[in-house]
Amino acid sequence: MLAEKVKNITVNEYQSRPVVVQESASVYDAICTMFLEDVGTLFVVDKHITLVGVLSRKDLLRASLGKQALESIPVSIIMTRMPNITVCKQDDLIIEVANKLIDKQIDGLPIVVEVDYGSRFEVVGRITKTNITALLVDLANDEVI
Repeated sequence: MLAEKVKNITVNEYQSRPVVVQESASVYDAICTMFLEDVGTLFVVDKHITLVGVLSRKDLLRASLGKQALESIPVSIIMTRMPNITVCKQDDLIIEVANKLIDKQIDGLPIVVEVDYGSRFEVVGRITKTNITALLVDLANDEVI
């Protein structure tokens, strides 16, 4: 019975708000944003607010090693770029997204809607390991309908 509940839960039921930075933002600004927002992944958008990249803690840590001027390096230099980004949609099943997180060994995915006939994506949310853990707790407390 529990398995059947999980198989019907969609991403939109457990999503969080996305935390984004502009591709022109500096690595220093991205580090500050990640710290202040208390997230492990930032989504990078262009001037049209479409997804162009993703920044992880590891990306920012790698960039901060050495004596580089982090205020002068744009995040576009160090981010993972499209099409090498795994995304999901609000109506995707959460169990499928959890499998993507495990398979790719990543902490979170952007939740997107397609714009321009699927050639670009707008970020509308995020789903993370923490969201999946919240679902697990709700299941244990029998709070999932």
